[in-house]
Amino acid sequence: MTEMMNTHATLEVARRNMVEYQIRCCKVLDPELLDMLDRMPREDYTPPNVRSLAYMEGRVPISCDQEMLSPLQEASIMQQLSLQGHEKILEIGAGTGYLTTLLSMYAAEVTSCELYAELSELSRKNLSEHAVENATVVHINAMDSEAMKNHGDIASAYDVIVVGASLNSIPDHFYELMADDAQIISFLGKNPVVTLTHQQKINGTLVHTGMFETLLQDMEAIPEKRKFIF
Repeated sequence: MTEMMNTHATLEVARRNMVEYQIRCCKVLDPELLDMLDRMPREDYTPPNVRSLAYMEGRVPISCDQEMLSPLQEASIMQQLSLQGHEKILEIGAGTGYLTTLLSMYAAEVTSCELYAELSELSRKNLSEHAVENATVVHINAMDSEAMKNHGDIASAYDVIVVGASLNSIPDHFYELMADDAQIISFLGKNPVVTLTHQQKINGTLVHTGMFETLLQDMEAIPEKRKFIF
C-alpha cells in the first residue's frame, strides 16, 4: 500500500512538472486547459511497462509499434482548436484514447478512427473506465476513402478533424468531411521534421497556420496510387 501511495505521489509531481516545464513554458497558457491537464491521469492511458514515461516530453511506445503524441503536442492541439462545446469531432488515430478523452471533455461528440483492432479495444476500455460517454472508437483504416464513405459510424461532416500521424498532405476525403467553417489540425511534412499545422475554413477559404516543427510517426496504411504504364 505504501509503495502504491509513493508511486501515485511521484506521478502527481511528474504531472505538475509536465504542466509547468513542458507545456506552460511553450506558450500553452489557457488556464482551464492547464488545470485539466494537471488533473488528468495520463498514466492511466500509458502501458504499465512504460508508465514512468507518462509525463516525459519524448516517445512513449504503445502496442502495435505505435506511440502516443507528446504532452506538448496534445496540449498545443487542444489550445489551438479552442473548442466551444458544440463541436462534432473526427479523430484519426485513437491510440490509447488519451487525446480522445481530452477532446470529449470539450466537445459534443467525438468519433475516433483506429487502424489496429488491439488499440481500438484498448482505447474503448480506457474511455469506459473514465466514464467517457460521448466518444466512439471505430476500427477502420481512415486513409481508405471508400471505407470511410461507407461506414455507418462516420458522418458526412465534422466541425473538427484531428490527424494524429505525419502526412505529406491531407487526403481529399478528409477535406470532404469538413463542415462549413470547420478546422483540421495535422502533422504535415516529411520526417525527421514535420510541422503541426492548423487549417480552418473561413468564408469557404482554407486559412493555414504552421504552429511548430516536431517529430512524429508517419501515417500507415496509405493506399498506393496506381501507376499507369503506356
